[in-house]
Amino acid sequence: MRGPELVGGVVVRHLVGAEEVALFCGLPYGLNHELADDLAAGRRRVEWMWVALGGDGRVLARVAWWAPRAGEAPVLLDILDVDDAAEGVDRVGVAAALYDVAAKAVLGDGAPVGYVRFVEPGWRAEPAVRRGVEERMAVLERAGARLMVERLRLDWTPEAGTREPDGRLEFRAVRDDAELIGMMTEVLDGTLDAHSLADLETMTAREAAEAQFRDEFAAYTTPREWWRVATLPGSGEPVGFVVAARNSYNPILAYIGVLPAFRGRGYVDEVVAEGVRVLAAQDDVPRIRASTDLGNVPMAAAFERAGFRAFEHALHMAWE
Repeated sequence: MRGPELVGGVVVRHLVGAEEVALFCGLPYGLNHELADDLAAGRRRVEWMWVALGGDGRVLARVAWWAPRAGEAPVLLDILDVDDAAEGVDRVGVAAALYDVAAKAVLGDGAPVGYVRFVEPGWRAEPAVRRGVEERMAVLERAGARLMVERLRLDWTPEAGTREPDGRLEFRAVRDDAELIGMMTEVLDGTLDAHSLADLETMTAREAAEAQFRDEFAAYTTPREWWRVATLPGSGEPVGFVVAARNSYNPILAYIGVLPAFRGRGYVDEVVAEGVRVLAAQDDVPRIRASTDLGNVPMAAAFERAGFRAFEHALHMAWE
């Protein structure tokens, strides 16, 4: 176990056990209610959860990393907070010092992993909220990170209803991994997704599709019959697809794609609707989550037509 360090009169250390989750949750954030379950499931470890403590034991700043599954290395920094009410304290400086110490301990000589911050949709319009968000971003900017993209976090509830098939498309299950990877490769042509565009700077479309399938979709434990291919009636020619699943937290529409030859014909509405129908037909589905880039106006509009609402935004920062 790595012991505490003194940085400018502030004690910096990781949690000593799950009993300190309450201490860690002394700073508010929307993920706090998930932390205990994440620790129990192995998606977090106390050695990945760090705090900066003032002389009175109060939490001045905190950081934490997350992994999708137990036994895996952290892939995301998803908590970075400061005490917004702290007076006479260099909040950015304290949090930056905490991050430097914690990142060295958690990541070693490895490359930094991306950061995501969930914010309310109108965060720029409220001065106090904006200051808090920008201070957190400034901490990682000191470490070399830059804002990559702002995304919409979307939510469908049963009150929004489901859309009946309009008959223009038929649906079937994905035949096998190769078929899905092939379609994922095709839809990267002309993509508006910032993460996909970043992948294409260093990989071919096929390599990017294979990596996303391996790192994300292959690990889903929900039925693969939920992965649906949209086809033209009669010919059976594929038009697009939707990957519906349930992750560790919610039912989700993980991926929606319309093949380039069929874009601009309104097919995306029926593809989204099929994903909603598949998930809504399951037991215990109080909500369906999805996300898309703020700048991906066509996809955001398709989700809105399907009854999704933007309940949060997500700021993604990355290191070049």
